[in-house]
Amino acid sequence: QVQLIESGGDLVQTGGSLNLSCVSSGRTFSSYAMAWFRQVPDKEREFVASISWQSGLSTRLADKVKGRFTISRDNAKNTVYLQMNSLQAEDTARYFCAARYGSPSQSPYDQESWGRGTQVTIAS
Repeated sequence: QVQLIESGGDLVQTGGSLNLSCVSSGRTFSSYAMAWFRQVPDKEREFVASISWQSGLSTRLADKVKGRFTISRDNAKNTVYLQMNSLQAEDTARYFCAARYGSPSQSPYDQESWGRGTQVTIAS
C-alpha cells in the first residue's frame, strides 16, 4: 500500500477551475494505477477519473466530467493531478485520491489505498 495526501480543494465560483494534487509516499508509485473519486454526504463514493500506471497510457473519465476534467500523473514527483474546469454546483463534493496496484478500476471497492480527501465547493 501507499499513503496518499490530497490538496487543492477550495471554494470557487461556478465556471471556475481547480487543480487537485495527490502525492504518494513510497518508491513504487509508478506501478500503481491512480483514480479520483468524489463523495457527498449520504451518497456512495463516485468514480471521477482514472489513469494507468504508465504515464499517459490510458485514462478514463466519468461521463459527467468528460470535456471538463483531465487526469494526469508525474511519476517522477509521485503525484497525480485532477484539472477541473467549468466547475458546476453539482461538482461540489469531497474528492478522494485512490491507488490500485496494476490495472485501473472504476470501482471504489477495488482500490487498495485512499487519501483523506480534499473539499471542493462550488458557489453559484
